[in-house]
Amino acid sequence: MGDDWQFQVRINLDDARAEAARRDPGDPSLQPLAAVLAKHNATLSCQYDAFAGYVAQAEQDGIEKYPLYAWTKATIEEPAKKAKYLKAFTLYVDGDEVYDREKADPLEADLQPLIEDKLIEKLSKHDTNPANNPQAPKKYRQ
Repeated sequence: MGDDWQFQVRINLDDARAEAARRDPGDPSLQPLAAVLAKHNATLSCQYDAFAGYVAQAEQDGIEKYPLYAWTKATIEEPAKKAKYLKAFTLYVDGDEVYDREKADPLEADLQPLIEDKLIEKLSKHDTNPANNPQAPKKYRQ
């Protein structure tokens, strides 16, 4: 069953590189990262920006249609969590938020040297197994 899960690769950057990545992923300070992303047809998505987009869309469409609205809004409004998520990026591959192991593993392997070079602060790979993914606290669930 474990082979049925899909995966997502995430990275954390330092404050300056995170700001550069949000502003211009082609920034020269990110060139080694950009080369790895291009090789894997991958793009960066800042987790804070994704959360803020979710909140904005919910407020436009009606929050009752968005079960994680309260949790997401509380998260981006808390200064420590905002700082954390401004540095965190999800990597999309071929436009997909989750993808097969055959795409995730080589991407993760090619990013590993960027940790050693101090370009990336943290690298992680997550699967879609619900048992491995925490849920929003009960007080935020609708």
